[in-house]
Amino acid sequence: MDPKESNWYVLYTFPRAEKQVKERLEREGIDCWLPLHRSPRVWSDRVKLVDVPLFNSYIFVHCTEVLLRSLIRIYGVVRIVYYNGKPAIVRDQEIEAIKDFLKEAEAHPLCFGEEVEILCGAMKGVTGKIVQINKSHLVLTLEQLAATVCVKLETVTRTTRI
Repeated sequence: MDPKESNWYVLYTFPRAEKQVKERLEREGIDCWLPLHRSPRVWSDRVKLVDVPLFNSYIFVHCTEVLLRSLIRIYGVVRIVYYNGKPAIVRDQEIEAIKDFLKEAEAHPLCFGEEVEILCGAMKGVTGKIVQINKSHLVLTLEQLAATVCVKLETVTRTTRI
């Protein structure tokens, strides 16, 4: 490999610092990508969908190997990910496969018969199957309780990820 050739490499970051590292890299003019997915997060008073990294503590950068070695100075970058003693190269088709997966996952709506888990309220942690879907609510059948309940759409998450 020519060290002057641009490739996709992987940086390991401090825990939960991926977004800040991405901002710092972009300020330096570095081509980088942080794959994010929407995930429900539960607080004591609400449930909110937030963008979280698909791979915790990892960020992809597209640069030359010479430039890659200088990125260790960016605050939040712990180290460069190595494979067989050299910086690990991620092929373009692997990056595209991750992007395709994220598009597919984003477009996948909740479906009739799918199993979901309730994230908050009196039924927190209970799983049920979707029997009806409205604009902002779902009707679930809870087999373990032999009951049917109506919950807000944003208060549930899939139990089986695609």
